[in-house]
Amino acid sequence: MGIAIVFATLFILIKLRGDNYLMKGLWACYLHGESSATIDDAKFFKTHNIEAAKETWEFPPSANCNKMPLPEKLQTLLDKTGTVAFLVIHNDSILHEHYVDRNAEDAQTNSFSMAKSITTMLAQIAIQKNILSGWHQKVKTILPELKGKHASELELWHLSTMSSGLEWDEDYKNPWTVTAKAYYGDDVRKLMLSLPIVDTPGTFYNYQSGSTQLLALCLIQASGKSLADLASDWLWEPMQAKQTATWHTDEKGTELAYCCFNTSAREFSRFGKLMLHNGNWNGTQLLDSSFVQMATTPALSSFYGYSFWLDKSHGTKAFFQNGFLGQFIITIPEYNLVIVRLGKNCLPDGNDNLPEDFHIMVESVLKMVK
Repeated sequence: MGIAIVFATLFILIKLRGDNYLMKGLWACYLHGESSATIDDAKFFKTHNIEAAKETWEFPPSANCNKMPLPEKLQTLLDKTGTVAFLVIHNDSILHEHYVDRNAEDAQTNSFSMAKSITTMLAQIAIQKNILSGWHQKVKTILPELKGKHASELELWHLSTMSSGLEWDEDYKNPWTVTAKAYYGDDVRKLMLSLPIVDTPGTFYNYQSGSTQLLALCLIQASGKSLADLASDWLWEPMQAKQTATWHTDEKGTELAYCCFNTSAREFSRFGKLMLHNGNWNGTQLLDSSFVQMATTPALSSFYGYSFWLDKSHGTKAFFQNGFLGQFIITIPEYNLVIVRLGKNCLPDGNDNLPEDFHIMVESVLKMVK
């Protein structure tokens, strides 16, 4: 009875405030025993399909597949953080794969912010197809409704490098912030176009999911297609994906571009392979190699490029896609490595602004292949 009274009171307060997005948040999180978004959120959202390819290709197992035990430090990390999938691709073959409490290699989970890199890849392909004029195109030429003192200065590259100057508070735990409104709200386009550009773009790094969402709105507006359709045509089909993936949308059908691309570990690893081979997929150049170099080079911070996280602390160049709760696609070109980790929890960031999980995984896997 007490719990019912609490939720009835919350319902009344939400209605009075007009924060209807919180009803969905309460349903998806607290009424299902969670305190924030989870890797299995797709069941609470409308989704668009990213269709499987007509002709598929799969990573073959290597001769040493699962024959080497994981280093103890890595195994402890995977157990401690609720890992559901861990995959190591070496020389385009599966060196190790491990699944827990799910339907093996076919289980799909939420990418969270790994989708930011996917959205940036799609923007690059739109540039190659002359749908967008280039990374220096002004956003207001595509979204004239954009508001704020510095809106006319905003360029596409600012959105990918997290230097947009957007008024946005990146907070995953506070239900009253714009992050929650974007995730659980019914019209993300309307929300984004209500937020002003308050600081001079390109002057400093400030990680904001809203920047990626604005980039996606530019893609959708310029192409006349949904983000999922672009992903199907430009990435999933040419990368010969085996599974149909999904992308969360709001109630209006606009994809949540900064998160929420749902697929399996093996399928996620395709993005790592594409970047590992400088944008080339089995002989077909999908991304210009100069873009891959640019995206994986520091922009306004030493640890972030064009929607890719960067590191050289292990004696070699590594770059990665990273999502909330520790979703990773890590690429290490020198050793022809792609590492994918999906799971329920993560370790905190270290002093270098990179997750401790990342360092443990890279250090451990390099020991396996050196």
